[in-house]
Amino acid sequence: MRLDPTRSNLLTKIEKAQHLIAEAEKNVVRTGPAARDGGKSTGGKHMAFAEEIHKAEQLAKGGDSKQAEDIYRSILKRDPDHVEAARLLAKIAFENKHYSEAEVFLRHAASNAPDYARIWVDLTNVYRELDQLDDALLSATKVLELAPEMAETHILYAGVLGTNGRHDEAIRAYEKALQIAPDKPGALCGMAHHQKTIGQTAASIATYRQCLKIKPDHAEAYWSLANLKTFQFNDAEIATMQALLSDELKDESRVQIHNALGLDRESRCDYDTAFSHYAQCNRLRRKSESYDPVETESRFDQIIEVFNEEFLSGNSGVGNTDASPIFVVGLPRSGSTLIEQILASHSQVDGTHELNDLARIVKSIRRPAQKKSRFPDTVQELSADDWQKIGEDYIESTLRFRAGAAHFIDKNPNNFTFIGLIRLALPNARIINARRHPLDSCFGTYKQLFASGQPFSYDLTELGEYYVQYLRLLDHWHQLLPGFVLDVHYEQVVADLETQVRRILEFCELPFETACLRFHETDRAVKTASSEQVRRPIYSSSVNLWRHYEQHLGELVEILQPLLKQLPEADQPSKIQG
Repeated sequence: MRLDPTRSNLLTKIEKAQHLIAEAEKNVVRTGPAARDGGKSTGGKHMAFAEEIHKAEQLAKGGDSKQAEDIYRSILKRDPDHVEAARLLAKIAFENKHYSEAEVFLRHAASNAPDYARIWVDLTNVYRELDQLDDALLSATKVLELAPEMAETHILYAGVLGTNGRHDEAIRAYEKALQIAPDKPGALCGMAHHQKTIGQTAASIATYRQCLKIKPDHAEAYWSLANLKTFQFNDAEIATMQALLSDELKDESRVQIHNALGLDRESRCDYDTAFSHYAQCNRLRRKSESYDPVETESRFDQIIEVFNEEFLSGNSGVGNTDASPIFVVGLPRSGSTLIEQILASHSQVDGTHELNDLARIVKSIRRPAQKKSRFPDTVQELSADDWQKIGEDYIESTLRFRAGAAHFIDKNPNNFTFIGLIRLALPNARIINARRHPLDSCFGTYKQLFASGQPFSYDLTELGEYYVQYLRLLDHWHQLLPGFVLDVHYEQVVADLETQVRRILEFCELPFETACLRFHETDRAVKTASSEQVRRPIYSSSVNLWRHYEQHLGELVEILQPLLKQLPEADQPSKIQG
């Protein structure tokens, strides 16, 4: 088995990994105490096969993971209990995003060396990638038990707490890390993220700046300050960032600095310079993203083909009848966080954050005999019991984010691809689609540097093409499922808040509450890039922001031209009027 990143059938790979271990345990001939001791070694000077391990590590560092993998497997065939070989093989799997394979090898290593903290660190990171948050917390707690004296241990634990939505506890864990190592910039930056999330804006700014005082080239802290959207750098900070761009920075840091400077220039109405920084940021970021617009169009074609009228009507009435979920979908930067904050201000609605539960459950759907194991192909042969179980699994999985209200919000914009699936698995759920002027929606996405995901957003042409595909799929859902999805336009919310709030609440069958008009007063954790913006009263400065950048958006306008021509002339760019 090769850790080929193009292979997608994880179950097959896990089975092969487990088979490898089982065969090694069955066939290996023990060669005495040295092998047994080395197998259980955690990297000490007496570790068995030390020279081979060192050689493999050097190969992996040099980019030859194939030969390194061969060496680790050779060691495991001779000594299946060799902890470091299993751990380092898991590392290669992790780097290739084969997280379930990595888990197999790490659990095997942990069974042989339960007190080796490094294994539990690696397992924690694997579980976070697999979105197995309970397991991640258990692993991080194990690390804390084994190495409480290390600042990195508390930083790891804090990160897992934050992923679980336990932001206050995460801050306390970072504080413990800083008691051990006061000058840890990573701990300061991490703590500031959580302070921002729970609305402690002044404290987060002070913490980010303390991070920069210790490490003036900490690009993430500059980007995070700019990403508050309500913050403005002083002259010294701007000069430092500009100087950093002249240094030998890693691409990731250069991306963050350009984005931070772009946001700062925009806040000062220097739109041409702002766009220059956004463009440089995105050109660099696009190089590290894997995205194929043809594959996107093909996938949307498949969704439309599978979720046709016959399929939807033939499977109607089979899902879980729970009416608690309210999904907010759409494209990024289209007002979804504002809608979420309005709803979360209602007494009968729990606000959560951008949940990945639905995508994880959809990804887990498989049939043993299926050759194709990717959505939407995986759903074509599901039975009524299967649809019921998908709904039940989703409700159970999201319980940990709820606080007891009758309804809860799942605000993950990317879930618009699953609207047909939601209809069958959770027919009584509500879905709200956040809409915005096409150019504001696309440019707002273009200038937003996402921590991960949204690979289509770093090139104006690809972004415009993705918007067209998104709208095509939404039109399909509206046609087949009339009334199931409510479109809410950001501009209309800004222009007439009360009318749109009443419309949203009526759609969700919720009584009107004035707290929803005072959404900015709602005290809750908000993890998205709009966290500070939704803590302010409604404002209109983001409406038609694209006009300041119109001269730079030619390729985007060209792709969206058929859609833009359908808008009132006042909302069209000058290039297509007349």
